[in-house]
Amino acid sequence: MDRPDLPLNALRVFEVAMRQGSFTKAAIELRVTQAAVSHQVSRLEDLLGTVLFLRTSQGLVPTDEGRLLFPVLERGFDAMASALDQLGGRRDIDVLNIGVNTTFALGWLLPRIALFRNEHREIDLRISTNNNRVEILREGLDMAIRFGTGGWTGHEAIPLIEAPLAPLCAPALTERLPHPADLARVTLLRSYRSAEWTQWFDAAGIDCPPLTGPVFDSSVALAELAASGAGAALLPVIMFESWIAQGRLAQPFGVTVSVGRYYLAWPSDRRVSPAMAAFSNWLSDACAC
Repeated sequence: MDRPDLPLNALRVFEVAMRQGSFTKAAIELRVTQAAVSHQVSRLEDLLGTVLFLRTSQGLVPTDEGRLLFPVLERGFDAMASALDQLGGRRDIDVLNIGVNTTFALGWLLPRIALFRNEHREIDLRISTNNNRVEILREGLDMAIRFGTGGWTGHEAIPLIEAPLAPLCAPALTERLPHPADLARVTLLRSYRSAEWTQWFDAAGIDCPPLTGPVFDSSVALAELAASGAGAALLPVIMFESWIAQGRLAQPFGVTVSVGRYYLAWPSDRRVSPAMAAFSNWLSDACAC
């Protein structure tokens, strides 16, 4: 049985919807309506006789068939764009969408981003900050900088910076903290990674006191609270060195604990574009300095 001719426009719409992770974002990129995107994808599914996306309450979820088709189309459209650029004698700007853990963005990346821009004028870098819970494909990202152990299923990840944790607090509070055990007398501000304080107290050789109070999903929010005198927060010291230098935070103890590091990650089935490779190489070199 002959395969029906597949319309190039429908294939392109599917490729953009897959990359963006939503029909709404695809419609914005393509400058059409969301209904037009949905129609083209449905038309392609009918012609192929298979489902490419599951429409759920959480958004689009690609099927195995969708994941199989996407990298082939992505390579094909990139190759066509490159050939057309050469024929036209043009050098287009490459858009690179990066998701960045907010702590890493403020504490390391943003102060250095001008260096990347100076070296790579051909790349339009677009940064979306997050609190480490990011889905690269669904959020229309090419890559993401995350904190953890690096073992994310279906993703490639290269290590960037190890960031040991230590208690940080307002400088005035250090007078009440001559020894690690004295932390039991102040509020211990908590992140959603609930085991971190226990790990730090283990490293300090003392029992962890009972932990109570609200839980936060942002190290920056914890740092702001600690700087205000609300308690001590367990934070990646390297990301808050400027706060310490400015006198906003202080590190009362030298004991640190390593629970992970920052990584640059991207989907394993995604072709690494020249822009992705340039950013990855620059970031790896900069973090090694």
